[in-house]
Amino acid sequence: MQTKKPFKLMVQYATDSSIVPTRPQFRRWVKAALMQEAEIVLRLVDEAEGRELNQQFRGKDYATNVLTFVYDDMQPLTGDIVLCMPVVSQEAQQQHKDLLAHYAHLTVHGVLHLQGYDHIEDADAAEMEQLETRILAALGYADPYGEPAGAVATQ
Repeated sequence: MQTKKPFKLMVQYATDSSIVPTRPQFRRWVKAALMQEAEIVLRLVDEAEGRELNQQFRGKDYATNVLTFVYDDMQPLTGDIVLCMPVVSQEAQQQHKDLLAHYAHLTVHGVLHLQGYDHIEDADAAEMEQLETRILAALGYADPYGEPAGAVATQ
């Protein structure tokens, strides 16, 4: 078992939404996924800021669920993770997922991106998904890539 590294986490609530995870919840999720010393800013935004950041940095004219920005991959690793609240909420509802579990998943996903994981190639995506599933299971959450509770499998 690998020893967890120290980290600094700042959570910025730049949203009007009142249904958001707490700082201690985010801290627990970040800690579970972090494998090296880091300084992270986790920013929760509304759709307008999410869209603007996605346009500016990825050339995509829509808000996305999570954006990750790595500033220094030396020790300590430094970067920002941006979660777009309306997108996260809409996805959880559409995918019949518990909202808190979806936040946990996307936080873990963003922390893994900060550490160099990606899902561009199929093999890398499979590795990242397996790691996310293990981390979330250790946190007490269901497989984020499995069938949601109450879903009916189709043939």
